[in-house]
Amino acid sequence: MVVKNVMNMNPGDGATSYASNSGLQKAVISEALPLVDETLKAMFSAENGGFHAKCLKLVDLGCSSGPNTLFIISYILNAIEDLCSKRIHSTDHHLPQFEVFLNDLPDNDFNNLFKLLLNSNVVNVFTGSLRVPEGMESSNKENICIARTSPPEVFEAYAEQYQRDFSTFLSLRGEEMIAGGRMVLTFRGRSVEDPSCTDDSAHLTLLSQTLLDMVAEEVVKKEDLYSFNIPLYPPCEQEVKTVIESEGSFHLNKLQGFRVRWDAHDNVVDDEHNPILKKHRSGKLVADCVRAFMEPMLAAHFGSSICDELFRRK
Repeated sequence: MVVKNVMNMNPGDGATSYASNSGLQKAVISEALPLVDETLKAMFSAENGGFHAKCLKLVDLGCSSGPNTLFIISYILNAIEDLCSKRIHSTDHHLPQFEVFLNDLPDNDFNNLFKLLLNSNVVNVFTGSLRVPEGMESSNKENICIARTSPPEVFEAYAEQYQRDFSTFLSLRGEEMIAGGRMVLTFRGRSVEDPSCTDDSAHLTLLSQTLLDMVAEEVVKKEDLYSFNIPLYPPCEQEVKTVIESEGSFHLNKLQGFRVRWDAHDNVVDDEHNPILKKHRSGKLVADCVRAFMEPMLAAHFGSSICDELFRRK
């Protein structure tokens, strides 16, 4: 399986689509909005020359799928408009033109995304890929990512792959950024230095266990499970800092961790006298959220016929 060919979200706006199951991601974005405000104020500050660019380019480095893309882009545009309107001591009050680049993942559902816009648009693309370390088929059997039962060489391989990929990412962004530009990155990480910590991947551990059950029932082939690994490495804060500093293209202004519950987007009033119903609803929300971003990869590797049963069990 070539990861870059299947790394996309569930398209459309149906029950299992990413657009309908990305409330968790919106909660994560919302946590980062104060840092976005802080970053934009620094860009437009007098110390940074006021940032009088005629054209401001914004890049969505995420999945560019669903309403969250327009949510964060709209937030940034409104914040910049507000900052420009407050330049009371400047003769330059003009609002810059904006050019927005979206991450062109394979099979991205841009048609559905652009239906949310009123005006015609030209799609600009930004591409990238993630990698699974080589040799995982033989050394990380019965796991689909790094887990407590993974041998030491698996942790080392994933850590080294992360360092290479993140360094490449920073180097490429460094070539694209103009002086005075900024990046705000939000990504999953772990809370401790121990790479076997599963505080960020309990859902993937459960997914792996469910696949193992389906192997035992001969619904999934054992060889297919052994050859399936996810390109995911949640770094700790020190690893992020080390790569940024050693790569050298960017100065790190702020590094901050935060936690978001998997069912943070559940806005249904809980019945305190019905904890079973609460747990069932929470589990369904989490399963739907995971399916929205994992199903394309799972379907490409195992076949789409297992997905309904897999996430019903999960």
